[in-house]
Amino acid sequence: MSQKRQSPPVASAHRTCAVITSFTRDYAPGHAVAPHLHRRDQLVFAARGVMTVGAKAGSWVVPTNRAVWIPAGMRHGITMCGAVAMRTLYFHAGMARGMPRKCAVVNVSPLLRELILRACGSGSLSRRVRRQRHLIDVILDQLETIQTIPLRLPNPTDPRALRVAAVLIGEAAEAETLERICALAGASKRTVERLFQHEVGMSVGKWRQQLRLLRAMQLLAQGAKVTHAALEAGYSTPSAFISMFRRTLGSTPAAYFRAGG
Repeated sequence: MSQKRQSPPVASAHRTCAVITSFTRDYAPGHAVAPHLHRRDQLVFAARGVMTVGAKAGSWVVPTNRAVWIPAGMRHGITMCGAVAMRTLYFHAGMARGMPRKCAVVNVSPLLRELILRACGSGSLSRRVRRQRHLIDVILDQLETIQTIPLRLPNPTDPRALRVAAVLIGEAAEAETLERICALAGASKRTVERLFQHEVGMSVGKWRQQLRLLRAMQLLAQGAKVTHAALEAGYSTPSAFISMFRRTLGSTPAAYFRAGG
């Protein structure tokens, strides 16, 4: 894979009278936005392409026509998988009351998609302007019923579990048994299993399944065929990947990306 290009943190001009401000930019494949944080909550929408958001707590894959909610003060970086059209809305912290106080990937309805694009076209929205006030209220109303998607890979915090996670993420993981990986990390398999359950809420096996799913999602976003994405991500067969995809997201990969296109 070609070396990632990095840009400085996204700069947003938060006008004092604006309740919602926006940021619009198109990025080349592999571009990386350096880690940064904002004073406002933000909804980062992938109008085209797929983004991977990375933070201390984990990583999130954001497919086309979905978005990631990032609370104020959360330090994060963003990497583009394929060409990406990013459209971001910034909200006063706590203004969108129905949204979680942690990072999450969310579905974006056709109506919310149009609202995001309209808001980005305006640059900023103020309650002092009647037409903009109505738009703000409809956006907040849409956020009240938004659905989260399980496209997160949480990071453990214990150094031993982190070392195991790093090996599993690396390309050499498939050649080693889990017992061997745990031993190299300085812990028994039983200890590592306990750490993963306590810190990320899932077994090592489930964590590895989630890792493979997110890897395959990134490959599909870059135009890979389902068979290639499945095998490259570590699935034994394409049907195993499709089955996992359907259990997690409720549809086949083809149908999911077609709906988001």
